[in-house]
Amino acid sequence: QVHLEESGGGLVDAGGSLRLSCAVSGHTLDIYAMAWFRQAPGKEREFVARILRDNANTHYAESVKGRFTISTDNTKDTLYLQMSSLKPRDTALYYCATGSDRRYVGNYYPTIRSAYTYWGQGTQVTVSS
Repeated sequence: QVHLEESGGGLVDAGGSLRLSCAVSGHTLDIYAMAWFRQAPGKEREFVARILRDNANTHYAESVKGRFTISTDNTKDTLYLQMSSLKPRDTALYYCATGSDRRYVGNYYPTIRSAYTYWGQGTQVTVSS
C-alpha cells in the first residue's frame, strides 16, 4: 500500500509559477514510476509528466514540455512538479500517482491512467488570465 498526499496548489496569474509537492509513504520500495496527471472540469484526466524512480528518467506531455519540470528529493519520497509560464488552460485538479509495473524495457513507461496504481486526492491549480 502506498499513500500519496499533494500540496502546493493555489491561484496564480498567467505567466506565474507554482511548485506542487507530493508526499509518498508506505511500501515505496515497489514504486517504479511516479507521475502527475491533471483533470480540468468536464474533461478527462490527462497525463502531465512522469519520472522513473531508479534513474530519474523523465517524460512530459507536449502541452507542458519546456514549462514544467518533474523531480524528486534525495530520498525519492517527495515528488515535485515545478510549473512555470502558467496559462489559463493549465487550470485543473492535479494528481500524483505511482506505478510498479516493471514489464517495460528501457526508459519506457505508459502514460495511461491504468498503468498507475496509487493516487492522491489532488490539489487545485487555478490560473487567471
